Amino acid sequence: MIKDRQFMAYIQEVDQHFSGWDFSHITASGRMQSQLLPWSLGSLVIPLLRNANTLLDMGTGGGEFLSSLQPLPQSVYATEGYKPNVPVAKKQLEPLGAKVVYFEDDASLPLEDHYFDLIINQHESYSVSELRRILNDRGIFITQQSGGTDCAGINEMFGVPLNEEFAHWNLETAMEELLDHRFNITLSREDFPLQRFYDIGAVVYYLKAIPWQIPDFTVERYLEPLHRIYLVIQSKGYFEVQQHRFIVKAEV
Repeated sequence: MIKDRQFMAYIQEVDQHFSGWDFSHITASGRMQSQLLPWSLGSLVIPLLRNANTLLDMGTGGGEFLSSLQPLPQSVYATEGYKPNVPVAKKQLEPLGAKVVYFEDDASLPLEDHYFDLIINQHESYSVSELRRILNDRGIFITQQSGGTDCAGINEMFGVPLNEEFAHWNLETAMEELLDHRFNITLSREDFPLQRFYDIGAVVYYLKAIPWQIPDFTVERYLEPLHRIYLVIQSKGYFEVQQHRFIVKAEV
């Protein structure tokens, strides 16, 4: 039985509400910080938006990223596959003229053939054949992805292997798939920035928000590894892991 009162107080963060794709509860206060990437998805997207009439934001979460890109093109769609996020996204995006579409299968999106000038995707899965179907003959796809080794240090501390289904997911694999479907790749970069947690409550909040990192995560099940990370933070001031990010821009 762990009797450290400070530790036990921190892990109550598991009860904090999480909505959309908003980590401000732990980022705005500096409790979790990530090293800067050598690119900005938003800065790359802005000039593309100005030349697009039809736009799709894949995996919009609560619409946080898309709403930051105003003014938006004439016709805007946003897909979201996690049902609790759909009403959050609608509240955020519908006043901006965007249509939020719920979907269940990457390989069968409820969207028109050859409709979109631009598809943006931030950390969302996708089917390359569906991209080809819904992009028009001048269409552009740009995505920033989390690679298969993202935050592997967390898994090491918990004694939980990385998800085998995504372990191969990296820039090379993504480029091969796009090239196989006759895309022309005009930008590709990969990076491994550091991410730091400055208290164990931030770790708990993060793992609750991204259940694929430790799929069966509960505080009760993983109390001992959480306490080990807590002790690392008490000693060093932070717990540090390596992220895995890559970006690809591809044109039809």
